[in-house]
Amino acid sequence: MVFSSETFLFLFLPGFLALYFLTPWRWKSATLLAGSYVFYAWWRLDFLALLVGTTLWAFGIGRMIRHTEGRARKFWCALGVTGCLGVLGLFKYLDFFVASLAGLFGTTPEALGMHWQILLPIGISFYVFQSVSYLVDTYRGDAPEDVRLLDFAAFIALFPQLIAGPILRYKDLADQFRERHHSMENVTSGMIRFFIGLSKKVLLADAVAPLADLAFATQNPSMALAWAGAVAYMLQLYFDFSGYSDMAIGLGRMMGFRFIENFDLPYHARSITEFWRRWHISLSVWLRDYLYIPLGGNRRGRLRTYVNVVAVMVLGGLWHGAAWTFVLWGAWHGLWMAGERATGRDRAAGLAPLVRTLLVVLFGWVLFRAPDLGTAGQVLAGMAGAHGLALSPVAAFEISGESLLFTALAAGVVLIEPALRGLVHRRLMPRADGTLTLASALAPSVLVSGLAALTLMKLAEQSFSPFLYFQF
Repeated sequence: MVFSSETFLFLFLPGFLALYFLTPWRWKSATLLAGSYVFYAWWRLDFLALLVGTTLWAFGIGRMIRHTEGRARKFWCALGVTGCLGVLGLFKYLDFFVASLAGLFGTTPEALGMHWQILLPIGISFYVFQSVSYLVDTYRGDAPEDVRLLDFAAFIALFPQLIAGPILRYKDLADQFRERHHSMENVTSGMIRFFIGLSKKVLLADAVAPLADLAFATQNPSMALAWAGAVAYMLQLYFDFSGYSDMAIGLGRMMGFRFIENFDLPYHARSITEFWRRWHISLSVWLRDYLYIPLGGNRRGRLRTYVNVVAVMVLGGLWHGAAWTFVLWGAWHGLWMAGERATGRDRAAGLAPLVRTLLVVLFGWVLFRAPDLGTAGQVLAGMAGAHGLALSPVAAFEISGESLLFTALAAGVVLIEPALRGLVHRRLMPRADGTLTLASALAPSVLVSGLAALTLMKLAEQSFSPFLYFQF
């Protein structure tokens, strides 16, 4: 089940919210857990057992950590983290490592007698990372002492963010599981945020996707097609993933939760370091707190700092997918971040750093999108003009005017995002004294109602389009 499906919008969500708000407070976590399990099992019932098992493992090991001392405490933490990462490694990386090993010997996994193909459970990267953060926070003494199994299970399975984030930490939501505010204001503001995210996905991301798909499916694309496709994918991924995050934050707000923001105008960053403070913020924070700092951070000299930065980004790339394209994508960003730190360009300003950062990100997205290194090489070569400059007649015929129009529209939205955000806060939000202007009272409802109607009409006419980050 996905947020942009009719089943979710017209069956699951209204039914769940009605049941949730009718449920007495002490049973709300149970309702949330049951709804989240139904949401996840809609995809595949058998993999629900893996989610439940991971939850029980993390909760049980967390109790052992909390009630032991010294080396025993460290042992239980290491065991818990190893178990969680082992599950992730088995389902997400075993096929990749076996194929890579076979490639080293110039053969195939089948020739080595390995015929299995493991299906990747949806959302596993997110709920495993949340389990790991809980175990480490418990070991550090940062997690609450009085954790109920029901609340913890509801946290791990929380359906608004279960499939594609943001990556949450129990210590940040523990107080909200004990007490949170339910109101029409929360429902309304959450619904507005949800439909803004849905419109990003349906009206922008899905509209530019055909152009990106064409460029990456064409053998030896020309310069014009390669650049158009790379830019289209850059926009598609941003509006798809930030749209999902908006929807997740909005759904959480309807239920009284306040989730971490996941995007902050990333395509206005002036360095790759700044880009990662603005893009997928919850992942950046997780990598910093649970990988970069334990590796030593910047406390062991400049050279070790650069090595840590690159290592963390390589592992972050591998987290996104089991393929060498993701490893190289992570290394690409890590090397740029290390170089910026070494030269002091991690806090640059002006137009030139903005353009440079956008180009670095764009070339990186080619690696991120390509199914293999060969395809990535073809597209990058095309961007350099190796396959000709102009569109071929076949490509020109296949590119629709709608794709070009919406690519330009999406680029325009990115360009004026800071102004749009400022306009919303100045004109559409309550005043400092809490009173509402006529505009702030009516405009959001009118605007979002129109946006929702347009989005739902577009949904009715288009085919199924899953969110891009579901594959990670």
